[in-house]
Amino acid sequence: MRIAVVSDIHGNLTALEAILADLRLTSPDVVLHGGDLAANGARPAEVVDRIRHYGWLGVCGNTDEMLWNAENLRKLAARVPKLGSLLRVIEETIPWTCALLGEDRIGWLQNLPFLQREGSAAIVHASPNDLWQAPPPGATDAALESVYGGLAVPIVVYGHIHQPFVRQVRGMTVANAGSTSLSYDGDPRASYLLVDGTEVRIRRVEYDVEREAQALTGSGLPHASWFCQVLRTGRYHPPA
Repeated sequence: MRIAVVSDIHGNLTALEAILADLRLTSPDVVLHGGDLAANGARPAEVVDRIRHYGWLGVCGNTDEMLWNAENLRKLAARVPKLGSLLRVIEETIPWTCALLGEDRIGWLQNLPFLQREGSAAIVHASPNDLWQAPPPGATDAALESVYGGLAVPIVVYGHIHQPFVRQVRGMTVANAGSTSLSYDGDPRASYLLVDGTEVRIRRVEYDVEREAQALTGSGLPHASWFCQVLRTGRYHPPA
């Protein structure tokens, strides 16, 4: 079975449409999403509607959950003060995003599970029991095994960190699908992951970044200029 995992779309319809076109070329048997569908982008409602239309199963992400439970975001800010400015910016987008999504779409997001299994793969957003914290790309094998080994599957895929990679860890493949939007690895292209039997690989997809940046600028999303900077550079920059 060939499985695609598309994660961290963040309301970026332009990037999602480019990935949809690429999926028609790669022709997976099933497509799953890795959460963080709506927040921090210009067109959250349109993205959620596309995912629902295609019937993709998937998992809840941290910026999905914050739409109805901002308390976890505030707890993280108290626990990790260096993230305070970032989490403040993200929290200030919540009312705008919720207003565009409406109750029905938010209710659908609330029903997403924290874990999906498909064939030999398990998909989570960040960690199996934590939507906000996940190992970075440079994590040790021991750290990856401690977080994901309990899932007891040959392949584990997660999102959240916006930096794709594939690692072999003591008989288990641990992979990050990267992000459809707001890449942090210096490559502004959209990213998704393909599982083909035991082979796991990253796909990078060109899209019109400037078109999406213009959509952000005209959207009314709070802090749109900061999101545009990340979008264009493919790197995380701490907000002022």
